Amino acid sequence: MKNTVLLFLTLAFGSHTYAQTATLPKQKSTKPRTLTTSLAPLPGIDRLLEEYTADNRVPGAIALIARDGKIIYRKAFGFDDTGAKTPLKPDAIFRIASQTKAITSVGLMLLYDEGKFQLDDPISKYLPAFRNPKVLASFNEKDSSYTTVPAKSEVTIRQLLTHTSGISYPVIGSKEAKAIYAKARIPSGIGTPNGTLATSMNALGALPLMHQPGERFTYGLSVDVLGYLIEVLSKQTLDQYLRTRLFEPLGMRDTYFYLPADKQSRLAALYTEDAAKATVKQTGLYGMNPDYPKEAGKYFSGGAGLSSTIDDYAAFLQMLLNEGEYNGRRYLKPATVRLMTSNQIGAIEQGQNKFGLGFSITTPKTTEVSGLSEGSYEWGGIFGTTYWVDPKLKIVALLYTQKYPNTTARDLAGKYKLQVRQAVAGPPAASGSAN
Repeated sequence: MKNTVLLFLTLAFGSHTYAQTATLPKQKSTKPRTLTTSLAPLPGIDRLLEEYTADNRVPGAIALIARDGKIIYRKAFGFDDTGAKTPLKPDAIFRIASQTKAITSVGLMLLYDEGKFQLDDPISKYLPAFRNPKVLASFNEKDSSYTTVPAKSEVTIRQLLTHTSGISYPVIGSKEAKAIYAKARIPSGIGTPNGTLATSMNALGALPLMHQPGERFTYGLSVDVLGYLIEVLSKQTLDQYLRTRLFEPLGMRDTYFYLPADKQSRLAALYTEDAAKATVKQTGLYGMNPDYPKEAGKYFSGGAGLSSTIDDYAAFLQMLLNEGEYNGRRYLKPATVRLMTSNQIGAIEQGQNKFGLGFSITTPKTTEVSGLSEGSYEWGGIFGTTYWVDPKLKIVALLYTQKYPNTTARDLAGKYKLQVRQAVAGPPAASGSAN
């Protein structure tokens, strides 16, 4: 796997067992809001995105910023089709890949609020295929054979939500995980429309963990397992469940695992780089059809499968900023949102950040560099989408592009974060001080 794999997967691994319980931070109640529009000129952001699209470092980009429930910036730059010079429209549908994880995590926590499970329940209580887990002890690269030792404990639901379960990824995981998962035909969840979540997750349950449960942060298929848990607990497919519990109530009309025919023309083109680093259309990636959202698939990956618009995802994030309420309807308890967006991995680190139940959490180590207030939560997708919520500044912000691999604009998301901070609230305070 090339080093370009991810801005979002550059992870530093800790060696401590995460805390089983977390102290919830005190937080002032937030008046529930529905997003409205009150646009403001932000020339610094205009210049940044015009520069990157004019130079074709990314073919097109869409940015959205909301503060206090008002959309103050929403613009599209560049092209959807660079050859035909077709402008990128603000309502284009993007492959959001790992941004699916936050939605699945919230979907699961709806069931938590209903008392359907406890966070430290072993996943095997609901998915027997994960009972008596084994941990990888040795691996033979020549034939992908391996030996295992018994895990010291069962994998818990909290460990799956925090990526401390020991489950890795096909395609982009460790060399051992890639080989073992490929041999067992475990899909990544992106561009894998065939089969079912139940079949693949049950097969995954029989495979070794990459380390002892709770030992460190390992990005992987944990949230796909949780998608299957939702199916078992709700007795619905993940697609049906998310549609009825989140997408339709929140007004997320353009969010799908597989796009209906009348929306397929709005799918943004996917780009990559040629050998000279020129931006060109993606024709195939790891055997994946770039237009996989247009297929009639039945595999609903809770970790990577969704496509959506920037407007739909902004509504979802605003609900979280509102501590679980949107447009007069409560989705999550305020305490549950605070639980999800506070450190759940104890002394373990995810890069220089911490991790909640579905989100990376900004720490004093990263505030000055990132431009985000301490306690902001964020993530993104491998094809060039990123988002964050800054509760202290009441900001929801997103930036969507569609290019992978992408070395020519790897720094764009970081510059965008700093521009948003500068435009909305001035430069961040020194590391460790209040924002």
